[in-house]
Amino acid sequence: MKIYMDVRKTNGSIEEFDKAKLARGIHEAYKTAGQYCDDSIVVSIINNLYIYDGIYSSEIRRQVVDSLMSINKKVALAYIEKFDADLDLRKKRDFIKDYIDAKNAASGSKFDANANVTRKNIVTLGNELYKENNIKQNRYIMCDKIKTLYGRHLADQYLKDLNSHVLYKHDESGTPGFPYCVAITMYPFLISGLKELGGVSVAPTDLKSFCGEFINLVYSVSSQFMGAVATPEFLMYFDYFIRKDYGDDYLEHLDDVVELNIKKRTLTKVIDNYFQQVVHSMNMPAGNRGYQTVFWNIGYFDKPYFEGVFGDFRFPDNTAPKWETLDWLQRHFMNWFNEERNHYILTFPVETMALLTDGGDDFADKDYADFTAEMWSKGHSFFCYLSNSPDSLSSCCRLRNSLKDMTDETHNHTTHQYSMGTASVSTGSKSVMTINLNRLIQDSVRRYFAERRGVHLEAGKPLNPVSNFYDKDDLYTNFIAKDIREMTERVHKYQIAFNEIIKDFLKAEMLDVYKAGFIDMRRQYLTVGVNGLTEAAEFLGLDVSPNPEYGAFVNTILETINIANRNDRTADAMFNTEFVPAENLAAKNYKWDKKDGYFVSEKHNLYSSYFYNPEDENVSMIDKFKLHGEDFVKYLDGGSALHMNIAEHLSKEQYRQLLKVAAHYGTNYFTFNCRNTVCNDCGYISKDTLAKCPKCGSENLDYLTRVIGYLKRVSSFAEPRQIEAGKRFYAPKEQENA
Repeated sequence: MKIYMDVRKTNGSIEEFDKAKLARGIHEAYKTAGQYCDDSIVVSIINNLYIYDGIYSSEIRRQVVDSLMSINKKVALAYIEKFDADLDLRKKRDFIKDYIDAKNAASGSKFDANANVTRKNIVTLGNELYKENNIKQNRYIMCDKIKTLYGRHLADQYLKDLNSHVLYKHDESGTPGFPYCVAITMYPFLISGLKELGGVSVAPTDLKSFCGEFINLVYSVSSQFMGAVATPEFLMYFDYFIRKDYGDDYLEHLDDVVELNIKKRTLTKVIDNYFQQVVHSMNMPAGNRGYQTVFWNIGYFDKPYFEGVFGDFRFPDNTAPKWETLDWLQRHFMNWFNEERNHYILTFPVETMALLTDGGDDFADKDYADFTAEMWSKGHSFFCYLSNSPDSLSSCCRLRNSLKDMTDETHNHTTHQYSMGTASVSTGSKSVMTINLNRLIQDSVRRYFAERRGVHLEAGKPLNPVSNFYDKDDLYTNFIAKDIREMTERVHKYQIAFNEIIKDFLKAEMLDVYKAGFIDMRRQYLTVGVNGLTEAAEFLGLDVSPNPEYGAFVNTILETINIANRNDRTADAMFNTEFVPAENLAAKNYKWDKKDGYFVSEKHNLYSSYFYNPEDENVSMIDKFKLHGEDFVKYLDGGSALHMNIAEHLSKEQYRQLLKVAAHYGTNYFTFNCRNTVCNDCGYISKDTLAKCPKCGSENLDYLTRVIGYLKRVSSFAEPRQIEAGKRFYAPKEQENA
């Protein structure tokens, strides 16, 4: 016969009810409160508890707190505080156990799974352990600032939006006040080196010191941002120091021996060695980023693009960049990096080729378009950004033109800036807050049917196109667009509050990167992210393909946000819209919405980061170019990179033709993604997707692909992303040829 009572703990475990342990806890609360505690009081409290077999520990706590509140409120509060502290310790203990058992670092992360952490170890554990505390602290500081600016009601609404999962604040788990990402100008680096960032190094004087200090520069800057650090000028500065060391005519001396030691290296080999020093250093885990690699981006430019962005640029010695040598260096680095990836798994830099179109279906610099196609045909993996004007990147020039555009009512006021920081100069995003469109729109539609039709829609089900008919103009204008506009306007206020927090840190001289002039805070955006768009379309019964109905739906949403961004802009707060990559948010939104009774398609296990579903075999390559073309992205500012998944690499001629297709449809940001193969036994790397290692014959293989934006082993992905990666449709040769 059972003579004791079981208690169910918060972590799911069961233990015997312990009166002595409970009595000690009450005594400690009295002691903490500085109050005298008579044993008879403790005995009375415990004897009056209603304890039964299987009771939850939280219920015992509630009864004890109620009793203490009636006796001594100060002691009751001390008991609550002690209980919460112990609970936090127990949760951390349990988290450590779960993290040790996790498959990899991304799967072990409770709050923001990231495949950029290659190895799970004590450092990554330490970084994860206090993220929950950071989230609470971030929300407390944000609510305090929102309350100061807009009142308590909006501060409460901020927490409600976050807790209901209609809104997500990216990187809440970091230190409060950290900006998101940045594309820096490196000019201050040429003037004062690293001294303005707290270092001791003076300005670089030659190629050797430039490369060494550049590595430290990127690590130093990245430690003050949660996301990416882009250095679009990297190769231009690299070329400058080659010319300082070896002359403006160094292209004529590439085969000359320039090292008189035993190695007898040629100039080309010296340049390659410096490439290797920089790139391999950047792919090392960074201790100050929880053992993540620095998320480093660089840009390449064709000649007219380069002249448009850097035509008036001068180095400190008043010399201008030299296109002829930079042209060679860009091509050489790209070829070197492509070859280096045959020997090492190198994620960074994420590269973006910026090409200027001729206003039609081809390019102003056809030679660089040919070179771009050639590099893809060699198996190299990089992004391409197309524009009909070099000011469409958010460089210094672009921002001046943006201000001019604000007076032009015919301009749709998109800024084409990416919070990944890619291929832009002196810009970035201070903060990203993402709206869960699937949840928001389903709420709007349910409200429409309740108010207009007197119908309450069944939870977890899509609209029935026969029985759930609707007036599209009424639904889109008076419900969906209205709710999106109101949500966006709230997000703008939240973002302005965050902007004020950053400004407080800047005034306190705690943001060295800004103070040193690597970035002007006024040139960074406050980003409104969107996620769940294709899922909302599926709920409405729309066909997710390039068709007028889907296009009208997409543009209703994005234009509404775009107009609100323009209307709410202030002197020091610019807003933009991004289709966020959502590496881990996509899985979170799917899970949260499914749990709360919203419709989510069983075809997926997470939300799409594109205007199509990656597993859909019926959406052709041309369809994908259309879906990420001008008709769909004209009101979007960034993030909408088309990842064209292909089963095999194409020829140079095929890639060149697809570049023309991209130019024709206005697809301004895209990459080709063919899975690379890594042998887990011998380490052999192939740019092709193979079933067996050609070197040792092993079938113990892993694959390199873009989790979302950057190249990593699939085995490094979080579990939901690994499942999604297995579902992705990679266009076969027949479709590619077509």
